Amino acid sequence: MKLMLKGGRVIDPSQNIDMVADILIEDGVISRIEKDISLSEADSTDNMKVFDLKDTIVAPGLIDMHTHLREPGFEYKETVRTGSEAAVAGGFTSIACMANTDPVNDNRSVTEFIQTQARLAAMANVYPIAAVSKGQDGKILTEFGDLKIAGAVAFSDDGNPVTDSGLMRHALEYAYSFDMPVISHCEDSSLSSGGLMNEGFISTQLGLPGIPSVAEDIMVARDIQLADFTKTRIHIAHVSTAGSVQIVREARAAGINVTAETAPHYFILTDEALQQFSTDLKMYPPLRSSTDVEAVKEGLRDGTLDAIASDHAPHSSVEKNLEFEYAANGIIGLETSLPLSLKLVHDGILTISQLIEKMSVNPAAILKIDKGSLKTGADADITVIDMNKIWTVDIHKFRSKGRNCPFNGMELKGKAVMTIVGGDVRYADSEL
Repeated sequence: MKLMLKGGRVIDPSQNIDMVADILIEDGVISRIEKDISLSEADSTDNMKVFDLKDTIVAPGLIDMHTHLREPGFEYKETVRTGSEAAVAGGFTSIACMANTDPVNDNRSVTEFIQTQARLAAMANVYPIAAVSKGQDGKILTEFGDLKIAGAVAFSDDGNPVTDSGLMRHALEYAYSFDMPVISHCEDSSLSSGGLMNEGFISTQLGLPGIPSVAEDIMVARDIQLADFTKTRIHIAHVSTAGSVQIVREARAAGINVTAETAPHYFILTDEALQQFSTDLKMYPPLRSSTDVEAVKEGLRDGTLDAIASDHAPHSSVEKNLEFEYAANGIIGLETSLPLSLKLVHDGILTISQLIEKMSVNPAAILKIDKGSLKTGADADITVIDMNKIWTVDIHKFRSKGRNCPFNGMELKGKAVMTIVGGDVRYADSEL
């Protein structure tokens, strides 16, 4: 099957392309990108689908480098299939899933199982992230080499901090030898233990135990220092504090090999949203102050923060419909991440090209996967975006099993209207 995408604004930061053009897709790869490809010029129009994409953005397929698919072990929350369906509906052609499953993805068999489920789902590309430590208990390193051969693209104990500095040092050294990143969940649990939300005026007002921002900052600083000492690279997950942004900024200026991500909720919401005690707003890191939100935005604007990831964390009502103290941490995000992030463009904080870089090009580079580009011969992984589409979030229409979304009912501007993976249309808006 051939596809012709006509008349869209093609933006590919990896090639410095920003122009109205046509894209011809043949045999699952990008064959041509030119300003006007006439149908008669395409070798043969037999078995070809043509899409008029005028007034849309045509971008390299978006990549979510931080999501939780829950399978194996927690299939009642999410499966590889439902998570992949949510991904393509949200405009993501590729997702990288964290290791906190049951059993933990700390061995070849689990990594291969996830890949098998992804192939059966035939939706998004799924890249497993393996655990740093066996059972994510922070004591013994996993078999990095074997996991890489099996298909893992990074290592992380996300959900749990690696509190043992010696173990983290060895993790960085071993991962470096395999040219793979370690993704750090930065949390000093001795400071965060028992906390339910950001420590500050709002937590005092609500009478909820707080988690101080320094619980994140300390571990960000430690892991960056370890990366500097070992001359390796580190990736900092879900940055939420002004302190962390500044520490990363200074480290980059000093030439330390550090990259970092944040998530949409950390530049959209503040801890003031918790005044209604909604458990859909309970997460880790917690929602922070307005000062932190502005710092995260500035970190995105000046390039301190390389990537935007959803940190999609589905839970069932069993874990969320409880008293705030007992509810699980986490919100879903695959189907709202792009629209929420487009607010940065509408508000003039980022250009659309910069946003695509943070949601496609940079995640591909950090994970070292051959994605994030519309170059000739590349896999035809493409996201088509309508910047001006007005729509209302409705959790009952989500492909994800999760319903723990604090943005339900919110009117948003901008949305993915088509997602193409390997030359196949995996999602298309009904109005397209």
